[in-house]
Amino acid sequence: MVQDILPGIKQFDLTGKVAIVTGGSKGLGLAMAAGLASAGADIVLVNRNAVEGERSAAELCISFGTRVLSYAADITSQEQTEAMARFTKENLGQIDILINSAGINIRGPIDELSAGDFAKVMEVNVNGTWLSSRAVTPYMKEQKSGRIINLASTLGLVGLANRTPYTASKGAVVQMTRALALELAPFNIMVNAICPGPFLTEMNIPIAESEEAKNIILGATALQRWGHLREIQGAAIFLASDAASYMVGSILAVDGGWTAR
Repeated sequence: MVQDILPGIKQFDLTGKVAIVTGGSKGLGLAMAAGLASAGADIVLVNRNAVEGERSAAELCISFGTRVLSYAADITSQEQTEAMARFTKENLGQIDILINSAGINIRGPIDELSAGDFAKVMEVNVNGTWLSSRAVTPYMKEQKSGRIINLASTLGLVGLANRTPYTASKGAVVQMTRALALELAPFNIMVNAICPGPFLTEMNIPIAESEEAKNIILGATALQRWGHLREIQGAAIFLASDAASYMVGSILAVDGGWTAR
């Protein structure tokens, strides 16, 4: 019993681990990549903007001293997500962690949105998460270990008017997480999701000062404020580490108390 609670390892240490972070050049993706790098992980930042990705990778390298590479890819392409996984394996030797952070949001009343708007959000948020997970699965199965962390949202758990594409996509990510967790657990691959609440990312800056943000979004949180980007890092490090070895199919809300109401 004593030996079981004194494992002799640093449970949150990611030294020697390799992580892919999609949407990793900015916002929550970059914040989580920085968190993993601070714990010792080597990182591949995946994004569509090569210049932005290279700049972010260089900043993380200087700040944390781990290997950080940038890879430009469209996660809605099966060919490009498979190339992303090959690039990581060839350059860093393994794939231990995938954070599916890339996502978009198109807001508006349903009768003012187009079918194309809905499809675009689903393609990135759902298809992109599925394709990226599919791409890394063979490598994780081969090494009989891995962590997949999907970025869902508080709005995958509760509703909000004028968000039908986004809420539908994030609800799908929640259910995808649960199904994939059951599928991959026998291979020692742990799949979990983080549901962020209102963080002041580039995606949310356009509505930050709106009456909706003040009355609905911030009013829904117990802390009555936006989340700071650094406040997502602990959850990401935890789910990527040995500390979460018994976490399978869990949906972890980091939302300032939104879903506590």
